[in-house]
Order: sequence, then structure tokens, then C-alpha cells
Amino acid sequence: MDVLSTWLGKGVQSSLRLAGRTGGTLPGKVVESVDSGYLARRLATLPHGVTVVSGTNGKTTTTKMLAHVLGTRYRVLTNPTGSNFTRGAVSAVVDVARWNGRLDYDLAVLELDEAYAAKFVDQMPPHRVVVLNVLRDQMDRFGEIDHTARLLGRAVQAATGEVVLNRDDPRVAALADLAAVPVRWFGVDASLRSVFRTDDELHADEVSGTHEATEAPAGARPRSADVELVDYSPERSTYRIGADTYPVALKAEGAHNAQNAAAVIAAALGEGLDAETVTTALADVPPAFGRGETLRVEGRTVVLQLAK
Repeated sequence: MDVLSTWLGKGVQSSLRLAGRTGGTLPGKVVESVDSGYLARRLATLPHGVTVVSGTNGKTTTTKMLAHVLGTRYRVLTNPTGSNFTRGAVSAVVDVARWNGRLDYDLAVLELDEAYAAKFVDQMPPHRVVVLNVLRDQMDRFGEIDHTARLLGRAVQAATGEVVLNRDDPRVAALADLAAVPVRWFGVDASLRSVFRTDDELHADEVSGTHEATEAPAGARPRSADVELVDYSPERSTYRIGADTYPVALKAEGAHNAQNAAAVIAAALGEGLDAETVTTALADVPPAFGRGETLRVEGRTVVLQLAK
């Protein structure tokens, strides 16, 4: 069955490319419609499983950074275009699979939309789940953000190896109570809290500057983090990992990409990489598609930024 589904997806993909299209998500949509179990069966063959990256903002850049860093040791399958529905993941699998459906990869790092992350884990329990944040810029799609948190909670519950959570977002931190596996935490130093506001703090008059700025269930939110952003400037981000600090000049610009990089470091440490390797590799990651990309067009410099 997988051979036929792979041929079908590659056939659709080839037809689109011959017509001058990129291939997009249509191959995945077609394969899903005739073989709903294809994605889970193919990903189940990966020896190190699947890491799912989700949250309201930062998924595409975080996924790219994590795939690049893990690529220093492993063969990594990912969905690099930002297509974060399950059909996008199917298209990514079809694109790189051999014609017999075989995947020559060690693990997958997949960006998934909050709702589709919940659907994905019903088919394929991920080894690792990384949750970045919960913010209210998706209310037109999901309703109140507590519902978004519940969707992400389903992904956390399904993780079989490890969960990586944002200590400083109370709705994300509370998901630790749902995890049946170890939790690895990332966060920012108290001195930076006014820069990295939670959703509640964005709608408050001020930020207290402490890790108790908003409420979380008892025991869900630790005071320390496995990886902490302790200093930030546009030129350099500094991370505390254990007892040591590591400066990194990120190519992915912006304060929140520095915060996302802390999540990447935490996840990569969980996959067995050392801090020096991870932080060195992070400095080499270019911006993701449309997110701070710099292009030269007819002699002019053009910067593409995604705004919501």
C-alpha cells in the first residue's frame, strides 16, 4: 500500500512541477484522502522517532533551527516550507521518500499547527513535543486561548520520550501536569521578562519581572530552567546551560528568535548533542522562509518579514 501511495503522491508532485508549481500541499492532500494511515506508517520506520514543534508563534523558525542543529549528527526529515497541517507533513514525506516509500532518515522534526498537532498525535505518538507559547492572535481559528492550550495538551500527553516546555508561559508550563514523560524546560532570565511578555502580560499595565508574574497550577512551573536566555542584544544572545554560559550570534534576527533558540538547545540536548556543538550550529542557521530573509533584487536589498 505504501508503494502505491508514494507513487501517487510523487505523480501529483511531478505534474505540478512540470506545470511550474512548487508541489505544495496537494500531494499530501491527495495521499491523505486515499490512505489516511500513510504518514504514521512511514514515520514509524524512523529509528529516533518524531519531534513535533508547536505553539502560536515561532514554529517555522524553531523547526528550521532544530532540524539544522540535529543535522550535525542525524539524518533529519523536516517540513521546511512552513506548511504545518498534516497534509504538509505528508507532502514532505512523499518528496523525500524513495519510490518504494523508504525513508533514509534517522528522525523527523515537524512543525505542526496547534489543531493539527492534536490530530497528528492520534495517528502517530511523537517521541518529543516542543511547545513554544500560547498567544491570542489565532482567536479567529481556535476561539479562546485556553482551548488552544488544551489542543497542545493532547500533543503533550501523547509524547513517548520527552516534552520541552516554556517555563515562562503559564499556559504552557501547566501542560507539564499532563506529561507522562520527563519535561525539559527553557526560559529567559528575570531581567529580560519585560521583553518576553506572556499573553496575560501583554494585556496588563506592567510586568513584575519575576517568574511568578502570572499564575500556574502548583508544581507546574519551576523556578529554574534547563536552558535559559540570560542576555540579549541584536548582535548576540547568551544562554546558560548548566553551570556554563554560551554566547551565540544568531542569523535569525529578533528577540523572540533568541527565545526560540533556547527551546532548540533544550530539545537538542535531549537528543544527545552537547552544548558546544548545539550553540556552534545555531550560529549557522539562516532565517526561515519569509521571516527575516534578505534578498538581492535588481541591485536592491529586500528584507521579507512575516507580520500578524
